[in-house]
This record gives sequence, C-alpha cells and structure tokens, in this order.
Amino acid sequence: MPTPVLPTPQPWQTVAPHTAALGESPFWHPLEHMLYWLDIASCQVLRANIDMGTVQAWPLPCEPGCMAPAASGGLVLALRDGIYRARSWGGALTRLATLDYNPAHMRANDGKCDALGRFWVGTIDETRQAHNAALYCLDARPSLGAQPQVSCKISPSAGMTTANGLAWSPDQRTVYWADTPSHTVWAWDFDLASAAMTQQRVFAHFDPKPVGWQPEPSDACNGGYRGRPDGATVDAQGNYWVALFEGRRVCQFAPSGELLAELATPLQCPTMPCLGGEDFKTLYLTSARHHRSAPELAAYPLSGQVLAQRVEVAGLPVAMFVD
Repeated sequence: MPTPVLPTPQPWQTVAPHTAALGESPFWHPLEHMLYWLDIASCQVLRANIDMGTVQAWPLPCEPGCMAPAASGGLVLALRDGIYRARSWGGALTRLATLDYNPAHMRANDGKCDALGRFWVGTIDETRQAHNAALYCLDARPSLGAQPQVSCKISPSAGMTTANGLAWSPDQRTVYWADTPSHTVWAWDFDLASAAMTQQRVFAHFDPKPVGWQPEPSDACNGGYRGRPDGATVDAQGNYWVALFEGRRVCQFAPSGELLAELATPLQCPTMPCLGGEDFKTLYLTSARHHRSAPELAAYPLSGQVLAQRVEVAGLPVAMFVD
C-alpha cells in the first residue's frame, strides 16, 4: 500500500515575485545571502534577495541546464552547447569545455559541484528515444594546469534518458543520481579523491505512470500516480530530498533508503529542492509550468514559482567550483 502524503507542517510560502517557465538548479549563496535558480526554458539565471523580495534576471544565449557558484566569484554554467565561466553577475561567458553530444537534440540538465570543486553535469535526450544521457565531470582546479579536464562518469551507452537527482552524502562516500523516466534513483560508493563511482545499486524506485494517466486537479490521490524523481539535495544528516515531478510532493529518504517523510505541495510539477537561509533550515523548491495544460495551471496557479517552508534538519553549504 502506498505511503500517504503527509500534511505539510506549515503552509508553503512564495519567496519572490517571479514565475519561471521551468525553474531548476536552485542554491543558496552563503556569501551573498541570496537564492539563485535557473529558468531553463526562458534561458535565464535568476537570483532573489529574500528579505527585500526582489528578483534579478540575467538572459543567456541558450538554455542553461545547471550551474554552481565559484569560489573565486561568479558562476560556472552548463549551457546547451558547453560549460561556461562567468566571473561576475551578467558578465561575459567564457567557454571552458564542450561535452560529447549533439546539441541539436541533447543539452545539459541537472548538475552541481562536488566537495573538491569539480563540476558534474548530466545530460538529457530531448527526443526521449535515444536513451543516451550521460554524466560528465569537469575538473578545472589549478593543480591540473591551464586546461580543464572532462571525464565521462556514466556513459551514453548506459541507457539513461534524463539525468537528474545528483547529490552526495555529507561524508562524500555515496553519490546519488537518477534517470527520471526510469522512476529510479541509484546510489554508488564514491571515492572523493579519484571521483570513482562503484557498486551501483537502487536507492529508491517509484511506480511507473499508469497507462493513460492524466493529472486531475480535484483528485487528492493524483490518479494513483506518485510522480518521478527530478532534482534533489542532501541535508546535514545525510537524508536525501527529491522532488517528484507530476507527483505534487517532495520526499525525504534516510541514507538507508527508508522513506522518512513526504511533503505535499501546491504544485503538480515540483522540480528541485535546496536547503538554505541563514541557518540552512529553509527548504526552497523550484517548479515548472512549461508545456502544462491550461486546466492544470488554473488549478495550480503557483506553478513556476519558488516556494519555501521551514524544516527541522539543516542543509549543507553549496559546494563551490574551484578554478
């Protein structure tokens, strides 16, 4: 029997006066005290001063998949046609590397930095037919010399379609990664020094979408469908938080894989959580409205906004890019 969605401990709050088409890749910048996120479909980087309630938008030349703050300032961003470095907000984009795929039908998707400052980028096959998504690691640390190095950690031949759910345990001994259409989150043993991933296993699996399923705004049980794993984060106790796209919820899993809690959301399509705020106990959640039906958007008017609520376990500071 499926676990019931638990009532939220407090109502979700909107955090900024901005609606994105496809919100993703949020992080709390501990030095700037601002929340960053992307609008993939609108080709924008966004950042909000939560206290002031203001949002800045930075237009990009093509779709961004993911980003991370850099320790020396600015951002590293994975765009459709490569990985770029910007030294300041709105600054010039310098390409660091290209990835081994055809940007005509593939692009960067979910990604973030590990504890040593390497930038990991997953890809998405937009046709949903080729099953050739991959996971890459860009290492630009000064000890390597002038040229950043790209390595492929999960091959395009692995049968994945949409890279998502990337996160590391606090001790850096476990890495998580999901293929959204497969409704599965995997875990691997992780060696931080070498970036080696071994001992792949299923961490969490969600039932597939029922044949013919359509979202029903009035259906509290969501038509029997509980969603598929999208973006994720890990808190200070090692619990894995994952947004369930089309599932209206965020799940918290213990490191053992035990489901600890489910937070219902006023969104059909939450996309990615992060933990931030001054004490890292605010759960921020991006969402999508891109390609969603008019009846669904009428039923879920907050679609595309960033929501927040307080949680008991703090998160960890975002890992920064090192170059």
